[in-house]
Amino acid sequence: MIYHFSLIYPANRPSVSVSDLLRQLLIPRKWRHYLRTERQVLVNGQYRSFNQLIKGNEKVDLYLDQVESLQGDYPASGKMPKVVYEDENVLVIDKPKGQKTHPNQGENGTALNDCASYLGYSPYIVHRLDMLTGGLLLVAKNPAVVPILNRQLTSKTLRRDYLATVDLNKEIPDQGTIDLPIGQDPADQRKRQVRADGLRAVSHFQVLEKYEEKKQAKLLVTLETGRTHQIRVHLSASGWPIVGDPLYNPNFAGEDLALTGWQLTFVKPYSFNQIAVRLDKK
Repeated sequence: MIYHFSLIYPANRPSVSVSDLLRQLLIPRKWRHYLRTERQVLVNGQYRSFNQLIKGNEKVDLYLDQVESLQGDYPASGKMPKVVYEDENVLVIDKPKGQKTHPNQGENGTALNDCASYLGYSPYIVHRLDMLTGGLLLVAKNPAVVPILNRQLTSKTLRRDYLATVDLNKEIPDQGTIDLPIGQDPADQRKRQVRADGLRAVSHFQVLEKYEEKKQAKLLVTLETGRTHQIRVHLSASGWPIVGDPLYNPNFAGEDLALTGWQLTFVKPYSFNQIAVRLDKK
């Protein structure tokens, strides 16, 4: 299958070589090689070599026929997701709390199964939300955009902002950064914990509102890394466990986890256009 992407190089950006443009678009090296050897980079309808410049307002067409994906199929669940944003390459849905992002034991009721019902074919996973966490989930509609979005995650141009309501077991500053490594909890395979030999994990937070009577606060949390249960572990380890967290809040009382993926900011693949998708609730 050939994937075709087209863009007008922005007039407000400096002239750039074809090679550098493809790097700026975060196209993998292997695919850049194919685009060069197969002469599948057209500027204003004509092939342009990789050391030549592209100027503002010129049209660039890319044709990729060497795209591979090892991802398996997600059978349709028969249920439709709540779509918040959609374009030709991506889908953003509002995943309900209590639903898995993707199947790992042969289930057919996950968010990606619902997306398969909506699209009529299997979607491609970009990132995950914990089963108990609701909110915005970004899904790729074709494999040609997956490595682009993965590189945006790595380069922090794909930003994920969450809302969390926490119990204040300790005083909390108005804003801050939690930089604590996270690894597996050897006593409970369901859990993660802060541990010196864990993977680097960084979360940034800002207090939006305090509820003095309940000794609680609402936080805006932004992920710099994306470890399993990262926000839940970081906030609990700091003395501010999330309300409704059955694993990391000792005062769990059976309520829903008060953690929601509230905003996603990313650059549309094969473009320079930034998109911000936000839930109405805050």
